[in-house]
Amino acid sequence: MKMDEDEAQKQRLKAAVHYTVGSLCQHIVAECEKQITKQTIAAIAETAFRQCDIFAKDLEAFARHAKRHTVTVDDVKLTARRTTALYNYIHQKNEELALNNQELKEKRKKNAAKRKSKDMEAEENEVED
Repeated sequence: MKMDEDEAQKQRLKAAVHYTVGSLCQHIVAECEKQITKQTIAAIAETAFRQCDIFAKDLEAFARHAKRHTVTVDDVKLTARRTTALYNYIHQKNEELALNNQELKEKRKKNAAKRKSKDMEAEENEVED
């Protein structure tokens, strides 16, 4: 039973990849005034799906090798190490996320400090009354 569910999920994922590749190809056709056959779209979709499967297995192996159950950004970077453009993109996005997270933490600290000072003022006012 589990195998049937896994196979059905795999087929849904393949269909989603195929649909997405088809949509991307339609945009390319519109911009470049070129034709792309259905067989070409199917081949691109199958290649993309297989590459994603390889990436997923590599990510799992890297995390397992590090004795972790969770895939980290470092695992993703390691997987992308052979594709310079992809590695650089992932590295850039990771830095942007880290910067955004740092800014959010600073805002939360400021807000917490403001709330704390307001609470202290309210307590002082209650004590004076």
